[in-house]
Parts: sequence; structure tokens; C-alpha cells
Amino acid sequence: MTEEHEHNHATTDVAGQPRQADPGYDYLSGALKVSFAVLKVIMVVLLVLFLFSGVTKVGPGERAIVLWFGKISGVGEARLLGPGLKLLLPYPIHEIVRIPVERKVNLAINSFWYYQKPGEEMGDAANEKTYAPPTLNPLTDGYCLVRGEKQAQTAAASEGSDYNILHCKWVLTYQITDAERFYKHCYVHDSHLQAGQNYSDVIEQSINPLLENLFTDAVVVTMVNYTIEEAMFEKVSSVSERVKERLQNKLNVLETGIKVVSVQTRDITWPRQVSAAFQASLTATQNKQKVISDAKLASERILNETAGPVAAELLGSLRDSSTGRQKQEQLWERAAGRAQETIANARGYKTQVVESARADAEYLKSILPEYRKHPKLVIQRVYQDAIEQVLRDAEEKMVIQPAQHGKSTEVRVLINRDPAIKPKSEPGKQP
Repeated sequence: MTEEHEHNHATTDVAGQPRQADPGYDYLSGALKVSFAVLKVIMVVLLVLFLFSGVTKVGPGERAIVLWFGKISGVGEARLLGPGLKLLLPYPIHEIVRIPVERKVNLAINSFWYYQKPGEEMGDAANEKTYAPPTLNPLTDGYCLVRGEKQAQTAAASEGSDYNILHCKWVLTYQITDAERFYKHCYVHDSHLQAGQNYSDVIEQSINPLLENLFTDAVVVTMVNYTIEEAMFEKVSSVSERVKERLQNKLNVLETGIKVVSVQTRDITWPRQVSAAFQASLTATQNKQKVISDAKLASERILNETAGPVAAELLGSLRDSSTGRQKQEQLWERAAGRAQETIANARGYKTQVVESARADAEYLKSILPEYRKHPKLVIQRVYQDAIEQVLRDAEEKMVIQPAQHGKSTEVRVLINRDPAIKPKSEPGKQP
């Protein structure tokens, strides 16, 4: 439209008749044109801002889930977004859910600890020792049960088992490892956020009560299988591992996407009301264990000195009547120590006896023909040989003639020993 045409159009009325120019009308018309232009620019800017409002950032240690009109979008690994800037469509088309998957959270469990005054909670050991109510109050004091004594795991034994009370504090460390499962079963919407609050804190406040309840149940079920000595001293790591295993199984069944990193006992003790009695019982138990341990060591030492490494197996075979003779002989062959020495001596003595008997048999066999011819002469000769051997080995000899014709035999003994005779034992040694 040309400037002349616009002027003519502005100076004509509706009917097409000429009219005089109105400055106010011209000013209003120009203002409306400018307003419409500014409105177009604002609309374009708003549209651009709306489109770019979907740009978001996923922080380090987080995984993000993208919702398409409230439904998880993507397939496979694309369902989770890693750290970095992400370009999405604006809400409500797209919605992003950030879940911290690398943060490890420590949760203190004090459900099994007794009631403490403010001074005790701050670690005032003096107050803790002086304050001890006469009895436990189930409404304020927490505790768990442990088995009184080691018993056979049978129904009859379980019915007759007694239990002890134990106080304990725990620390549970957990981590969200499966963001999708956590979103489906445990997610807390960020609308619960309050001013100055972190979304991770909201997640912890939401799932901590669930974890504490599941953890309490795992501790109760686990601790009844251990004695108080095992829970406090002998099998502390085993108890923690069993609690961790039970808790993880429950979380897996619920598909929470949470992993139990560690379970540790922060403090464990017996009821303060029976502290003196328990100390005495603990001392007696320790003494018993020491005596048993010393006895086992002495037994192992004696067996090892007696028959060597095979001693225990050899002793078991001797006690077991079903063990075959061949098996026992094989074990005896492997025996060492005093048993092997005794066996060697017995075998040597056996050889000596056999050889001596064989020599005697050969001697008697050699004189048998002469004996058949002159038996008395042979016997007399054998007797003389024996007397000569006896007298030859004797250092002092006394010959007493037998009484003859009813006369008594007189025996004279020399009291003072002849120093020329060689003593039987060396000087300084007891004969």
C-alpha cells in the first residue's frame, strides 16, 4: 500500500466520503500497530522458552528416568539417562525423574538399645554406669533374644531352649542400584520437597522407615540362632553377614532396587541389671573354654608325640570296631614318634627271640645223637657249661658244699669287702 493510498484511506469515512484528518486517531492506530508487533515478539520468545524448557541436567552419581505423559519411555538401556545435559520436550509431555544411584547412605538402627537419658546419649559413660533401672521397660527399652546354650536343632530341643536378652546398636549402609525398580516401588515424588531440602533427603526420609522395619525383622530372626557368647565375641562377623543376607533377600523380593552395602554392630552389651552376674558367668565361660583349649592342645601334643600326624586317625580306627585289620596295619605303618620306636623295639626283640630260639634249637639238634647214646653224660656236660657261664659272669663267687652224713654246713661271710675286688657300679652312681 502506497503512502498516498494510506493518506486517502485515512481521510475517507465508511461511506467513502472525504473527511478531515484526526491526529488522535492516527496516534491510536500507530500505537496498536506497535503493540501487535511487540506481542508477536513476546509470543515468539515465550514459544522458544517453552521449547527449551525441556533442557535439563542429570548430575554426577544420578540416573534419570524420562516419562512420556507419565509412562516410562525408551527401551533397554535407553530407559535410563546418565549424567550430563539432556534435551527433552516440556512438561507435561516429558517429565524427568532423577535418582541418586551412587550415594551410599548410613542408617543407624537403635531399635534394640535400652532407653538413655540425654547425658547418656551424648556418651557420658559415668551416667551410663550409675543409671540402671531395676527392671527393663518394654515400652522404652529395646532388646533382642539370643539362645541360652548350644543345643541340637530339633523340635524337642527348641521347645526346651531358654533365651537371653541382648542390647545392640547397628549401622546399615545401603545404596540404590536399580533406578527403574526403585522408581516403580519406592519412588517419592519431588512435590514433597520443602524449602531448602534436597531430594536425596526426601528419599531417605521415605524409605528409611521401611528399611528399619525390614532390618529389625532380619535381626530378630538371626539372633535367636546364636548364643550370647557367639553374638558378642565368637561369631560377630557371621551374625552381621546373616543379617545382611536376610535383609537383602527381603529387598529383592519387594523389588526395591536397593543394595545392602554393609551391616555392622556399632555397640552390643548385656542388660545392665544383671551386669555383675553376667560378668561372673562370662569369666566362668572363658575359664571353661581355656581349660578345654588347653586339654585339646595337650591331647594333640601327646598324640603327635605318640604316633605323629596319623595319631588321631589311628586312635579313631582303634575305637571303631568296624575298621578292618588291613586298614589298621596301614595306619600303624605310617605311625611315628614313640609308637614307631616301640614298634621298632618290639620287632628287634622279636627277631632276637626268634634267633635265640633258632640257635638253641640248632644246638639241641646237634647234641641229640650224643644224648641218645649217653644221656646222663650229655646232661652233666650241659649243666657244667651253664655253671661255667654263670660263674664267669659273676664278680664274686661263694661255693657252699651240701651237708653230708647229717652234718650241718657252716657258712662264713667276710664282712669287710676286699678292696681289690672290682665294685659293681662306678663311683658316684647309685648301685
